[in-house]
Amino acid sequence: MKLGEAIVGARKLIPAAEARLLLMQAASVTATEIAAHPERDLDSGKLPEFMSLVARRVAGEPIAYLLGRREFYGRDFVVTPAVLIPRPETELLVDTALAKVSRTPCGALHGSTPRILDLGAGSGCVAITLALELGCEVTAVDVSADALAVARDNANRLGARVRFIASDWFAAIEGQFDLIVGNPPYVAEGDAHLSEGDLRFEPVTALACGVDGLSAIRRILADAPRYLVSGGWLFLEHGYDQAEAMRRLLEEAGFGNIEQHHDLAGIVRVSGGVLTAGNT
Repeated sequence: MKLGEAIVGARKLIPAAEARLLLMQAASVTATEIAAHPERDLDSGKLPEFMSLVARRVAGEPIAYLLGRREFYGRDFVVTPAVLIPRPETELLVDTALAKVSRTPCGALHGSTPRILDLGAGSGCVAITLALELGCEVTAVDVSADALAVARDNANRLGARVRFIASDWFAAIEGQFDLIVGNPPYVAEGDAHLSEGDLRFEPVTALACGVDGLSAIRRILADAPRYLVSGGWLFLEHGYDQAEAMRRLLEEAGFGNIEQHHDLAGIVRVSGGVLTAGNT
């Protein structure tokens, strides 16, 4: 079978762009090679692998898991079914954190270097991006050993200074931080979306928590004041319809100067605030 023939056949089942990506993965060829030399023979040993990838995609398996990678903030991150697939909207959490560090005198405990904690590391995309963009060490936690293995691999490959800790949120954390960020599970358990699209294949414990999706967030906000310096900031990603609840929960936990940031669609997806004096 020729490269071009393989693409034509796969296009009957999946989008052309996905067919090209899967052929590149299976046959170790570039997009340029496929376009310039469609008449080139596809190694017979690679054909079954390509057909398997196409069949898995037809069954709904996320393209990121099939390729084993996903771009986030301009960098490629290894992903496996042990971690959530990095999404563009989570880049808002990174943007918010970077802007806050640049505008706020951080590092009250450690000179000019801010101490940053990322809750729920997953693939490590948030912690690693912050470490690379800021040129500092970031601490990141996750309860999943498999997720931490993926995150450590990404940090090593990208050359980021991240200290990974196996922890159920703050359980194994000591000390205080200038900035805490996180993308905790925020989908309600039993939500119909969990049985649709890519979500069917992602770790449900990283997606859903509680009957209203806010159980993990409530727990984080209840404990966070003990791990923030006075004047420290916390920002969490949350669901598209949880902005009002997030503002209330932040205020109840003793956070002031509440900020809520909109994604490109105009939806509030990141909320946070500063720990006011007397609430540490």
